[in-house]
Amino acid sequence: MSDLKISAPAITPVATSDTLPERTTVAIIGGGIVGLSAALTLAERGIPVVVLEKGRIAAEQSSRNLGWVRKTNRLAADIPLAQQAERLWAEMPQRTGEQVGYRQNGIMFVAGSDSEMEMYRGWHDSVQGLDLGSRLLSAAEIDALVPGGRTAWKGGVYTPSDGYAEPTRASSALAKAAQEKGAIILERCAVRTIETKAGQVSGVVTERGEIACDQVILAGGLWSRRFLGNMGVALPVLPLICYAFRTTPLEGPSDIAVGGPDFSFRKHESGGYVITHRAALGSPFVLDHALIGMKYLPTLKHTYNMIRPVFPGPLIEDLKLARKWSRDRVSPFERARVMDPAANDKINAQALDNLRKAWPVFKEAEIAEAWAGTMDITPDSNPVIDRIDAVPGLTIATGMSGHGFGTGPAAGQLVAELATGAETCVDPAPYRFSRL
Repeated sequence: MSDLKISAPAITPVATSDTLPERTTVAIIGGGIVGLSAALTLAERGIPVVVLEKGRIAAEQSSRNLGWVRKTNRLAADIPLAQQAERLWAEMPQRTGEQVGYRQNGIMFVAGSDSEMEMYRGWHDSVQGLDLGSRLLSAAEIDALVPGGRTAWKGGVYTPSDGYAEPTRASSALAKAAQEKGAIILERCAVRTIETKAGQVSGVVTERGEIACDQVILAGGLWSRRFLGNMGVALPVLPLICYAFRTTPLEGPSDIAVGGPDFSFRKHESGGYVITHRAALGSPFVLDHALIGMKYLPTLKHTYNMIRPVFPGPLIEDLKLARKWSRDRVSPFERARVMDPAANDKINAQALDNLRKAWPVFKEAEIAEAWAGTMDITPDSNPVIDRIDAVPGLTIATGMSGHGFGTGPAAGQLVAELATGAETCVDPAPYRFSRL
């Protein structure tokens, strides 16, 4: 729906349906990369599915992320999902008939201190036996792979098979392919509530009417907590904002994506680079900080110096949105179609300055566009992909915690399999709701 004015990078347009069906087998709430991947999985298996998006597909974090597809620095228990996603990214052109810019050019993290290098060494030790091809690097090896640097790095870790794709193209390709295989996608069609009958999901009530269904998948990203809260289900997630920008075309040091202590960069298909500040995240203060903030204290002890509070605007907007509503009442998702945080010029300038000190070639870089995206963070920074016992027939895939784009295709497949009782592509145990 092009009438939604947002400041994210332009998404490849997709024509979606305007007709609300009376019935489907699976209704998916949320048209980001996870929901669309689930829809494509179901459509490929001949299962009727309808995707209901309150705003526009991929208009939030699915189009605003950095595009990294990585195994590096994930918990060992999360690696199988990342490996399955890697296989699905490689198959994307054949599966969708579209190019999504996926390139396995490698991802490297560099350490500016002994403690950072020890962290990378610890991760590398923890994934031995998983056949990732990751290796620890010396400063000389970093310079050979990404030449022209001016920083005496303590070392790093590198996974050649990691890579990146273009967020503004990937979800659109999934949406087109899903529709071609029979899925129905509706934009500007918020789901207000889930209906049950005899204790089992029986349908969803949207702003345009009701759809009968057997199963519901909630892939609502940062909105999932509010949606579930209205049903009496407490999902702990808090928002963080990642600020990013793209440069004009530049002959950079390498096609390898690099994460430093206070910057990251990766090549963009336009010839420029996508850059972010890895040590500065916006923290929009909302009511949930008072309600569940204590759950995040262990994480905060290690990350407090990265937090940049955003106040009072987000709190004011948060308090305007209802936390309880009925099927006949306009929902919060109709009042706030897209979470659209402003870019932060100061943080972006710091990131570029940090990068220029490390690799002087970026002194030639000019910012072509800047944006921000709000992430939904769980207390342990891992997603929830699980059935909800309190609501039989409801399965969720949310709380992706800033790394959902890379694993999005596999997370969508996994939640589709859980919802339909199929054999799962990976063990879902690490993503159980009960752990939180």
